[in-house]
Amino acid sequence: MIKQLKSFTINMIAGANVATVLLMIMAGYADRINPVEHPMLSCIGMIFPGFLIANMLFLFFWLTFKWKKAWIPIVGYIIVYAPITLYMPLHTTQTTPDGCIKVISYNVCQYTGNNKYEQGFEKIYGYLKEQDADIVCLQEDVDTWRRYVKQWYEKIYPYNDTTIFNPNGVCRNGVGIHTRYPIIKKERIDYESSANGSVAYFLKVNSDTILVINNHLEGTHLSTEDREKYKQIISGSMEKDTAKAETLFLIEKLGKYAAKRAPEAEAVHAYIEAHRQYPIIVCGDFNDNPISYSRRTIAQGLTDCYQTTGRGIGLSYNQKGFFVRIDHILVSDHFGPYNCHIDSKMDASDHYPIICALKMEGNP
Repeated sequence: MIKQLKSFTINMIAGANVATVLLMIMAGYADRINPVEHPMLSCIGMIFPGFLIANMLFLFFWLTFKWKKAWIPIVGYIIVYAPITLYMPLHTTQTTPDGCIKVISYNVCQYTGNNKYEQGFEKIYGYLKEQDADIVCLQEDVDTWRRYVKQWYEKIYPYNDTTIFNPNGVCRNGVGIHTRYPIIKKERIDYESSANGSVAYFLKVNSDTILVINNHLEGTHLSTEDREKYKQIISGSMEKDTAKAETLFLIEKLGKYAAKRAPEAEAVHAYIEAHRQYPIIVCGDFNDNPISYSRRTIAQGLTDCYQTTGRGIGLSYNQKGFFVRIDHILVSDHFGPYNCHIDSKMDASDHYPIICALKMEGNP
């Protein structure tokens, strides 16, 4: 009887492990799901790390009590190896060669200082001056005193441009570029959005023309109350029935805005495909995690700099409880990326800057 009970328990645990592995696979490859068609299901990639942890607990259990069953979680990890390396790559620091272009992408939260600094713009300006990058792409590069900002940026960058998406909006939004390289022209990528957008800048770099696309895609529109409830769900401090209902509500809301980002990402991808003759740098706040339809769509045919040279999860959105990288730098094969990283020491916004060195192929 005891032997039968033990066998039944082992089989039940094995079944639970198999179910976890299947959900982990679904979450790991959720970026293949179009949120327009399946909005809620497409968001399952956000909880991919939760399944990774759960599967690890199963692995420890099998190694302790029934090592022959350890093949279940191990096979699961092998199947999701690609999503793991996308979500949290583990590269060592590389030696940056001479002649690289240093790129920074940073959502500056309208220079509000993230409620930590009274002089938000001065803090960010000082940081960018110290970083001495060649190309700085900013999101939410807006304020009510543009002349003041422009005068300061012109002290460190000879070429500056900001595109405001909704100049008459109550809460304005826009993207800007500040660079050492001449701006030949710019084009707004055409897609429907009331307060977000993507702008393509053609820059003259020595004898080459490179294309830099700066993006701020549709946000998640989670309220302060929504975010607090999310943190309670993650920490386990919410009652089970309430947590279930709130989880469904949040997933539905996230799915709704993921569906709005999908055509934006498709428009950016189409623009990239139409301009493949140029060396291309794509960056910005995608408002979506690495395992998402939006990032995967834009990244088609490009190199994800963090995936290929970064280390760790790389949390770029710094609000507690949101363990995601939603800021990205992607490049065409004209560039070799080095040491892409998130600078978590710069906390003057609700995002951290993402930084990468790019070596243009063929340049000494």
